[in-house]
Amino acid sequence: MLNLPKPGNIKALVFDLDGTILAPGAVLSERTITAVNRCVKRGLKIIIATGRAIEGAEPFRAYLGAEGPMIYYNGAVVAEFPAKIPAEFPEGRILRATLLDKEKAELCVDISREMGIYCQIYLFTEKKIPLLAERDGPEREMYYKHTGILAELGDLKEALGRTEAPGCVKVMFLAEPELFAELRRPLEKHLGNSVYIAQTMRTFLEVMDAKVSKGQGLSFVMERLSLKREEVIAFGDEENDIPMFAGAGFSVAPSNAKDTVKAKAGVVVGSNADDGVAVFLEEFFLL
Repeated sequence: MLNLPKPGNIKALVFDLDGTILAPGAVLSERTITAVNRCVKRGLKIIIATGRAIEGAEPFRAYLGAEGPMIYYNGAVVAEFPAKIPAEFPEGRILRATLLDKEKAELCVDISREMGIYCQIYLFTEKKIPLLAERDGPEREMYYKHTGILAELGDLKEALGRTEAPGCVKVMFLAEPELFAELRRPLEKHLGNSVYIAQTMRTFLEVMDAKVSKGQGLSFVMERLSLKREEVIAFGDEENDIPMFAGAGFSVAPSNAKDTVKAKAGVVVGSNADDGVAVFLEEFFLL
């Protein structure tokens, strides 16, 4: 492998989950767990940077032995997990939340209704971040099977009107990808540069505040941990990982990543189906 950083200079590894460190079917392989755990024992900081909600990523964080600040919802929320999680923070202590205005979220709901596309929101409150949807359907069930989170059913605009909710973490549209170009047009027309729109998986299109990105989340975490760019390697496979690549000193993409992502990566490794990230860690750190 050419142009790789020196292993001894690396202090932190930043992992996207789905499509990168997780095998197809959202499975964390034993080989990957072993490789990352060995990195932890060497003193490397493990940082998760995912589009998933906290509870959707928590089982993987625990298996990987990751502690400290983690990046969720594509950077909209940074939450900290100490070595021993206090009872008052079973889902982590939120360090930062960058929320989408309720008015913009309501416009997204209007567009979903007009186009008949399934829509759900992560509503932010002081005590929790519930997932809400307006209708049942295969998309709701698919998301539950993928993340373990089942959306509560109700009127989304009514939920957004609650006084205890200052905003929402993100709006999600679940549909076949060929519909996303049509969906982006009204979103971009009415919301313009005031939002961040990202396709995070094949059937997920997400809308967040314009200040949100994994890159912004990583910048916050790196400052908190006093990490320099050249001390960090980031791993990712989707377009929402590109801002994170820019913030890290070096970047790695699995071969299953989008071509645009592989073009930005410092090196391309084996696919997530073949434990590509684990193989890279084994070879790079001589685990």
